Amino acid sequence: MQGAMFAAKFHDRRIDLLGVVLVGTFTGLGGSLLRDGFLNVVPAALSNNWYLPTAVVAALAGMLLERLFTRLDPLVIALDALTVGLYAAIGMTKALGSGMPAIPSMFVGVAAAVGGSALRDIFLGLPIALMQVGSLYAAAAFAGAIALLIAVCSGGTSVLAAVLCTVVTTLLRLCAVKFGWTLPEQRSLEIKRTKRM
Repeated sequence: MQGAMFAAKFHDRRIDLLGVVLVGTFTGLGGSLLRDGFLNVVPAALSNNWYLPTAVVAALAGMLLERLFTRLDPLVIALDALTVGLYAAIGMTKALGSGMPAIPSMFVGVAAAVGGSALRDIFLGLPIALMQVGSLYAAAAFAGAIALLIAVCSGGTSVLAAVLCTVVTTLLRLCAVKFGWTLPEQRSLEIKRTKRM
């Protein structure tokens, strides 16, 4: 839904109905598609008849009701942050459960969390927003993945670890939005040379 709302804001590009549906669907399901691709399993999004139609309906609703949902922006931001946390937790837990080592599992969790947004931006021909300063999508998901790893290594259950990951990711993302937290911008290293007399 949020992917379709995002695509609908580009009034200068005139994206057609099919384009909005594709962008919305890949935003919603892209993280799970990337996750399962890394894990070399049949994508969960293609495992039954309900995922794709649900994503299409949500995308159409996001496009048609964009003005209404824009008024509910705080709720949409909160649900988006929660979704990032859930995708990170599910992605990393699934990777750990498949026998993948800890660091690659963290990568899979972060990729699952931000994969939909990355695919959305690629399809729209935009710089990937999750890497841009100010978004903290990937950074929040990474912090959540670290929390999950610490919980698992401390003997916590996978459910408790996943809940902790979701909470840390969601809170960090919401704080980043509220307080304008950003990562430092890219800068090249400048070495000042002093003139010898």
